[in-house]
Amino acid sequence: MADANTEGLPYVPLVPFNGTDPKGGDSLSVDMNLWYQSGDIAWMIMSTALVLLMIPGVGFFYSGLARRKSALSLIWLSVMATAVTTFQWFFWGYSLTFSRTAGPYIGNLANFGFIDVVAHPSIGSNRIPDLLFALYQGMFSAITVALATGAVAERGRMLPCVIFMFIWATVIYDPIACWTWNPAGWSNKMGGLDFAGGTPVHIASGAAALAYSMMLGKRRGHGTHELNYRPHNVTHIVIGTIFLWVGWFGFNAGSALSANMRAIMAATVTNLAACSGGITWCVLDYRLERKWSTVGFCSGVVAGLVAITPGSGYVPVWSAVIYGVCGAAFSNYATKLKFLLRIDDALDIFAVHGIGGLVGNILTAFFASDWVAHLDNVQVIKGGWVNHNWIQLPIQLADSFSGGLYSFVGTSLILFLMNMIPGLHLRASEESEILGIDDAEIGEFAYDYVELTREVLNDVDGETASMFSTEQHHGGPNHHHSTGAGGMSGVPLGGGSGVAVTRDYTVTHGREKNGFIMMDPRQYSSPVGGQSV
Repeated sequence: MADANTEGLPYVPLVPFNGTDPKGGDSLSVDMNLWYQSGDIAWMIMSTALVLLMIPGVGFFYSGLARRKSALSLIWLSVMATAVTTFQWFFWGYSLTFSRTAGPYIGNLANFGFIDVVAHPSIGSNRIPDLLFALYQGMFSAITVALATGAVAERGRMLPCVIFMFIWATVIYDPIACWTWNPAGWSNKMGGLDFAGGTPVHIASGAAALAYSMMLGKRRGHGTHELNYRPHNVTHIVIGTIFLWVGWFGFNAGSALSANMRAIMAATVTNLAACSGGITWCVLDYRLERKWSTVGFCSGVVAGLVAITPGSGYVPVWSAVIYGVCGAAFSNYATKLKFLLRIDDALDIFAVHGIGGLVGNILTAFFASDWVAHLDNVQVIKGGWVNHNWIQLPIQLADSFSGGLYSFVGTSLILFLMNMIPGLHLRASEESEILGIDDAEIGEFAYDYVELTREVLNDVDGETASMFSTEQHHGGPNHHHSTGAGGMSGVPLGGGSGVAVTRDYTVTHGREKNGFIMMDPRQYSSPVGGQSV
């Protein structure tokens, strides 16, 4: 067994970097591995993989919340965001965000195409090389874009959204991340505290989702019986939450940019805030319906994780409970804002990420502690109100509202201009909405075999349902009808909208109530390749 006495063992690399080559040196003549600790390298590679895991987590979470006929499109968008944004980050995103000669608002193209991004100690920390830092931060850009594009749920076209990803990452995310994390950024110089992305990731994506939802308009049938708000697959939501929860350890603890005590503290408060948030949201929902909502618990976990993000490397363990409770509570009540604003934010992205990020930034002004930040033996801060640094609150508010307003206005302008370009109109046609974005835009389905649920009646108007009721009554209890998908007795889906859908379903059981046939969803079945409406 190794000697347990570690006194005098240095943390610093065996050979400190003292070169001037922007790439770090010539690998043919210099062993550049000697400048870094292998433990730090391993931890940051693992953290990068953990953040990548969050992106399909977002897709599953959003997919579960949506209706069945548009579920696959949201998973597709999340993984496509990874591909598009990773290329953008390599192309010029990293340079615009973290170039060493950046201005207070945005960087330049000094590192265009990852030029000279190799082994030089990174701008984020001298404990990891440029290339590893760029790889890790690229995942942050990708997850942010994936969060924002969930706003297209059930009514947005795919092509404009993919183009929007590249533009938004360049025009919105990169400047906000630059002024937040680049040492030359105005917020960083002012003393803003944002450890892992309260403003660049969550407030920016939440504001962008609100703007995108506003520009798209409401879903067909919004505010009527036609639109069923119940999530179609709670299991997907749970799976997505687990992916996010696990990945968030790399998101927050990895932001320490080294394997040290500060990373351990960030991981601890992250998990505690998630648990506190899940319990809080679940209890708040229970008071309304006396049901222990799984969706409520998962939403609370995510809200707690969002809230702790900006403060995870600055605040003590006990404060994580406050972050979780406040993040979940404020986000829960903020879900009502979409009705006040008359904006159809279908997945409550603004409520959870926009408001949750704002709550986290504000709480960091209160609870940021100088001793926690210095656990890495590098960063020195004045702290927040617990250290009697009263000016920290207005600094946090300035950073938060600047990022939110810039993202909302900028996103609205981008989408407005895109919508004017032929072929880039944002919204899918009414026929595509009725059919489902999966079939209309992708041509594939989340499920090859599903049960037809009561949603099939949502798109049938009273006249159609009455006709079906009469036919069923005259045919007797054992009379069978061959119907189109959603169209009863050959009537097109959508109550006479004229949309032809050819998949066949067979009605086997029903009972009449108030002039309508109330179908037992267990008695509906669709052939392979069919989908629920």
